[in-house]
Amino acid sequence: MKTKTVELVAAPPSPHFVGDGFRVHNFIPGGFRMDMKRMDPFIMMDYNSKYVFPPATKPKGVGVHPHRGFETVTIAYKGRVAHHDSGGGGGVIGEGDIQWMTAASGVLHKEYHEEAWSKKGGEFQMVQLWVNLPKKDKMSPPKYQAIKYDTINRVALENNAGTIEVIAGEYQGTLGVASTFSPVNMMNAKLKKGGKASFQFPANFNTVLLAIEGSFIINGTEQVPTDHLALMANDGDQFEVEASEDSVILVLSGEPLNEPIAAQGPFVMNTREEIAEAIDDYNLGKFGHLED
Repeated sequence: MKTKTVELVAAPPSPHFVGDGFRVHNFIPGGFRMDMKRMDPFIMMDYNSKYVFPPATKPKGVGVHPHRGFETVTIAYKGRVAHHDSGGGGGVIGEGDIQWMTAASGVLHKEYHEEAWSKKGGEFQMVQLWVNLPKKDKMSPPKYQAIKYDTINRVALENNAGTIEVIAGEYQGTLGVASTFSPVNMMNAKLKKGGKASFQFPANFNTVLLAIEGSFIINGTEQVPTDHLALMANDGDQFEVEASEDSVILVLSGEPLNEPIAAQGPFVMNTREEIAEAIDDYNLGKFGHLED
């Protein structure tokens, strides 16, 4: 066993709006050496840090848009989002829920603040990830996984240190409820002040930790403040975190696909020719229909 060290700790980039309902910091692909190839299979991460939306009669959000070649994963920490896609998926995700949409061969999608929540307004906090699909699965049928908070498997840590919520992958023999196309670990570490948790992932897995709440220390040396992202080096397979205060840490670790990446807007394929085909298929209406 060898310790996995910290490559860098990144402050949240300047925020921008996606549509009018998501105020996000774009960590991946980012200017901290975290491009799509380095972070593979995590090819995009938008983090909507805590932000208060005032009450609105018309729900804010993002209108109909296409996706092909990857999966979108939205983790709700604060607020509620309604969503629909042309494959028939949809519903509402509230605090603690996860929306895992496999766009694959192509879907149209829209997402808005849930209507009742929008009328009241309030604190909003979410993470959206794009997880790349292997070449063999990019044109598979779209599918949808609605993961409710109370269905997530949990591991209670020793010494009353906290809990690990396993969304995907495995922690100490406990499996996540999400199905994945390649090895992906995704979990929330909810630690009490002074609580410690150890993680073990293969050295070649690309691994990041995002401080959703509180702050924490990695391997007893590297401090990660609130809303900051720690990128782990590919030099070992285990590391330890300790909460400096009550904390929530999003832990991501995935095996790189090591396949060519061609990306343009909402399409992520392996070649430029496949991108051109995706654009043509979208313009020809092959992604289905969805009312805005």
